Amino acid sequence: MIDHAQDLASVHEATERLLGAAAALDTAGLAAPSRLPGWSRGHVLAHLARNADALVNVLEGRPMYEDAATRDADIERDAPRPLGVQLADVRNTAARFLHSASVPADWTRTVELRNGVTDMAARIPFRRLVEVELHHVDLGLGRDLEDLSEEFVAREIDFLAQRFSGNPSVPPLTVKASDGRTWRTGGEEGDPLPVTGPAADLMGWLAGRRDGAALEFSGGPLPVLPPL
Repeated sequence: MIDHAQDLASVHEATERLLGAAAALDTAGLAAPSRLPGWSRGHVLAHLARNADALVNVLEGRPMYEDAATRDADIERDAPRPLGVQLADVRNTAARFLHSASVPADWTRTVELRNGVTDMAARIPFRRLVEVELHHVDLGLGRDLEDLSEEFVAREIDFLAQRFSGNPSVPPLTVKASDGRTWRTGGEEGDPLPVTGPAADLMGWLAGRRDGAALEFSGGPLPVLPPL
């Protein structure tokens, strides 16, 4: 069962942890490449701030972004800002998100995100937690996927397995963690092929953060997953 209040508390903790790590950056470190191709650390911080604004829009019934081009342009605009401005923006927009999410509301209602994707409002805090936790790793400041909690990793694999479930461009798969936890995903036609490995590596592959080299797959090369 989704506990949006607990997820909001986790968002606050994860945000403070990220801000503490990013505060140690200098100008060169902020401009250095992140782990995401084509993005500096400044791009990552700018995206986190604009994503918080976008999720406020979602919770309050407005379009998440004006359009894809504006979303991308806003990140490019904000990426070169000084560290103090970046940190203040992430902190202030995070506070606005938490404030918006604290207003009494029907958490079972359906809300709309990007590209026509819909979800239950109660899942929005976890979506924000994913943004903060994975982008903290993307900053390349010493935190890695293995540092994320077992509960978070399992929930994110479950979320991503649902995301790719029924997608005909993904072959039927059984995603199995080394500890025995199993998820079904991919297309419906045919017997599912097993992808096995450590949970962090499975999550990293599904989330586009790792190439899957640490995973076992008997069906040839690992499938190329569509972008999230």
